[in-house]
Amino acid sequence: MPEMSAPPHIDLVDPALYAHGDPFAQWRWLRANAPVHWQPPAELPGFWSLTRYDDVRTAYRDAETFSSAQGILLRPAEHGADPGGGRTLALTDPPRHRRLRALVDEWFAVRSIRALEPELREITRGVVDRALDRGNVDFVADVAARVPLYVICQMMGVPETDWERLYELTSQAFGGGDPLTRRFAHLEILGYFETLHAAKAADPGDDLVSVLATAEVDGERLSPDDVILNCDNLLVGGTENTRIAAAGGMLAFLERPGQWQALAADRDLLPSAVEEVLRWTSTATHIMRTAVRPVEIHGRTIEAGDKVVFWLPSANRDERVFDDPDVFDVRRQPNRHLALGFGEHFCLGSVLARVELRLLYGELLGREVRVEADGEPELLDSIVVNGPGRLPVALKRAG
Repeated sequence: MPEMSAPPHIDLVDPALYAHGDPFAQWRWLRANAPVHWQPPAELPGFWSLTRYDDVRTAYRDAETFSSAQGILLRPAEHGADPGGGRTLALTDPPRHRRLRALVDEWFAVRSIRALEPELREITRGVVDRALDRGNVDFVADVAARVPLYVICQMMGVPETDWERLYELTSQAFGGGDPLTRRFAHLEILGYFETLHAAKAADPGDDLVSVLATAEVDGERLSPDDVILNCDNLLVGGTENTRIAAAGGMLAFLERPGQWQALAADRDLLPSAVEEVLRWTSTATHIMRTAVRPVEIHGRTIEAGDKVVFWLPSANRDERVFDDPDVFDVRRQPNRHLALGFGEHFCLGSVLARVELRLLYGELLGREVRVEADGEPELLDSIVVNGPGRLPVALKRAG
């Protein structure tokens, strides 16, 4: 690939770039010219960017060099270390990561999700029914956000009477808006799990919170704080990326109606369509690691203690790996994207996310629901997750 002229300025941590700009132009240039790129410190600490598929995949696999325990997202230095560091599924390295994951792995295995599928289908059908009754909805808030949230609430043993309250809190905590509102909403979520943990520890049930509340790792019970942080981890991991992938996929279909028509004509394309939605949306914009020993990549030396950022949307559009990477194609084969991670930290809920997307799109297709744009989409101004923050649509029943 010929080198492109340098862009005027590389700044991948400007939130406005994702809402109003074109980060893919910067990633494309970096892949061609500077696949290991240093961004000096400013409001965020300095870090190395990896933008090529093979480099990201290799780093994902090397947990001995690239540690998760010091945080997996860029955050201002004044915020201090992530409180989940070394304690949660997402923020631990082997061997503790494997031991924590073993506690809940069975819940997310293929056979377990297959057994849950009738309940997941019922949840999905209920969400679509309510959206159809309204007609004009925000596909993000009224459809894409509710399916994965209700599902993970059910798996965690959250009473159905509390689902709407957690929906409101997660919308405030992890959406856009005032930082103070987001912080207080997140604190309320943690408080909710503190209460739920106490109830499940006293009277365990058949759910994920009960598993964590009664489990032992290395011969010791998890502390209440560790259980609460891991509940928060499961809630975020089980909702955010699926929500934005489902909505981002629908936006891609609205912009390319021929792809939706191809899917409607051949439902056997649903599995490959789901994989293409995951690749195309790559909703986790960045994942961070900390180097624990020096390593050289493409002639650049990364020192121990340096932050290293994997830009997943860039890796999943790498022209060295994907034919026509900037084309959305529900027939794409093969499709070995990294949207759900790789190696030790391959997404625990990857099977669940795929089933949720398949059931949601399948429900709309099976009922021949017409989905039409009903206003301009609004993209998130975030360096953490990328995609629609709002997607106004009109849903119309067949006939």
